[in-house]
Amino acid sequence: MDTNPHQILRWHVAMGADAAVGEEPLGLYRQGGKTKSAPAAAQATPTHSAAEPTAIPAPKPRLDGRELAQAAQNLEQWQKAVVAFDGLAIKSTAIQPVFYDGNPQAKVLLIGEAPGAEEDRSGKPFVGPAGQLLDKMLAAIQLDRTQVFISNILHWRPPNNRQPTPEEMALSLPFVHRLIELTQPKIIVCLGGVALKALFNAPEGIMKLRGTWRDLTTPGGFTAPTLLTYHPAFLLRTATAKKDAWADLQALQARLREMVDG
Repeated sequence: MDTNPHQILRWHVAMGADAAVGEEPLGLYRQGGKTKSAPAAAQATPTHSAAEPTAIPAPKPRLDGRELAQAAQNLEQWQKAVVAFDGLAIKSTAIQPVFYDGNPQAKVLLIGEAPGAEEDRSGKPFVGPAGQLLDKMLAAIQLDRTQVFISNILHWRPPNNRQPTPEEMALSLPFVHRLIELTQPKIIVCLGGVALKALFNAPEGIMKLRGTWRDLTTPGGFTAPTLLTYHPAFLLRTATAKKDAWADLQALQARLREMVDG
């Protein structure tokens, strides 16, 4: 039959269908406003063809770092856990992770805030101007990087060197705690207000609390005395605070001597 619509219309008229009985056509399977069952062949509507591949669900991102961190039994596994954690958006903007530097068996662990641009490029913490000042501060009490261990609260550089957000600090904290548990330092030095807030959630700022000691206890039950002091980057901007920082360094040196004499 000719499929031209005009030819079909003339054919219907020739067959006697010369008047409209409704506003809409009823269709082959509709009569009196009710729908009749269509033949089985017409009802079969496969959701996909046999040749279409079945979609494989994407792996869920690892958004809770506690389980990953606690599973690490050594520093190599700890590094892999930091990289495997997908909860931090800054991971996608950083060049590489910045884990730590120095001696993992050292008595002193220094914890700063977050990597900067130079740290992001090198993969080591405290290598820029603040790091150079930190080296001088350590040398003033007869220490160097072979005698301390150095890390940060965040192990990925925040964009434009902005301060870490409270959420970023909370997500990173399980890895900081696990690093402490794996290395078991005799003394922790908390460098700056960000580290203070992350480690102790103190309502007071570093300006008020610097020079004081607090015991830090990790979820795994490890405890270490912690000295609160300024971050070297703050000292670069505020020369008048160096006197207080020197007093804090002397307190650290005195505590180390007590450990040796004891």
